[in-house]
Amino acid sequence: MNLCDFAPEYIRAIQPYQPGKPISELAREMGLDERNIVKLASNENPLGTSPLALDAMIHALHDIARYPDGSGFELKQALSKLYAVDTGQIILGNGSNDVLDLAARVFLKPGATAIYSQHAFAVYPLVTQTIGAYGIAVPARDYGHDLAAMLDAITPETRMVFIASPNNPTGTLSSADDLLRFMERVSRDVLVVLDQAYNEYLPAANQADSIRWLKQFPNLVITRTFSKVYGLAGVRVGFGLAHPEVANLMNRVRQPFNVSSIGLVGALAALQDSEFVQRSYALNRAGMLQLTDGFRKLGVEYIPSYGNFISFRVEGDAANTPKVYQNLLRQGVIVRPLGIYEMPHHLRVTIGLEPENQKFLKSLEYALGELA
Repeated sequence: MNLCDFAPEYIRAIQPYQPGKPISELAREMGLDERNIVKLASNENPLGTSPLALDAMIHALHDIARYPDGSGFELKQALSKLYAVDTGQIILGNGSNDVLDLAARVFLKPGATAIYSQHAFAVYPLVTQTIGAYGIAVPARDYGHDLAAMLDAITPETRMVFIASPNNPTGTLSSADDLLRFMERVSRDVLVVLDQAYNEYLPAANQADSIRWLKQFPNLVITRTFSKVYGLAGVRVGFGLAHPEVANLMNRVRQPFNVSSIGLVGALAALQDSEFVQRSYALNRAGMLQLTDGFRKLGVEYIPSYGNFISFRVEGDAANTPKVYQNLLRQGVIVRPLGIYEMPHHLRVTIGLEPENQKFLKSLEYALGELA
């Protein structure tokens, strides 16, 4: 008998997460010059990294022979001050994905169920299956979360609900009123993970006062990340905010030194760089208008988005979508196909710099023409 046959069946059945295609990989495959490739597949910040964070990380390189502060003391202090929470309510992670995994490891077990929306972030079913729990994907409503249906899907075996707002990859948003109503109705013995990775891209009028809810709902965990607006995707820093008892349990299963010393100092400095965050927000708003205007001119259907990306539909049968994707790749434009999200007719494009957005729109026009 093969050794791997002894691994649990639910582990052997996992389909690994597929990240966006790297620029170097496309250059090798297509024989392209990396300088002429535009990557708009992974929702990264087109402005790069906060200058303050970059400078802090460079200066921290001289000390990388030593282990990082496993408690993340200084970063937790800064987050505590910014969000008016106790440091005992903070969980640091190797990206917010790590925090999602920590929550699943604490509150799920084989046979339990977790609920998430159809078309929601692929990591939710992945961390659920890793534990041997069962995932329940509730049908989406207009590509967004149907919170009432998700509430109705809860059973005595349900231990977790994942909600993304804004949602990746559809960009849809659950209103603050709807989220609060959900929290008021859900049983206190069900943990609700509110994934707000794209929260900084929301106008103030659309932002839910979710952190204040932590005092009212001990079964709420909020996850956020430094990978998006702060431009620190490569150093992997995320965090969760929760009731102290929940945070304590999650920190018990957290790997020692799960955030690197470079990540800790970079995130700490990024929190001070409000000017960079404002520029990133403004660039995203302008880029969103540029792409949506372009889609309308091309007659391309898209899903209105509250993130730093847009998902758009390619008409025709499902087999045509990969053709458009491949055509874009040949022109040096990397976007994200959404077949794994049960959206075989859609591609997702990240908002880039103005010239990158323009290159994408011109390449898309050509790619669509090839199908005509």
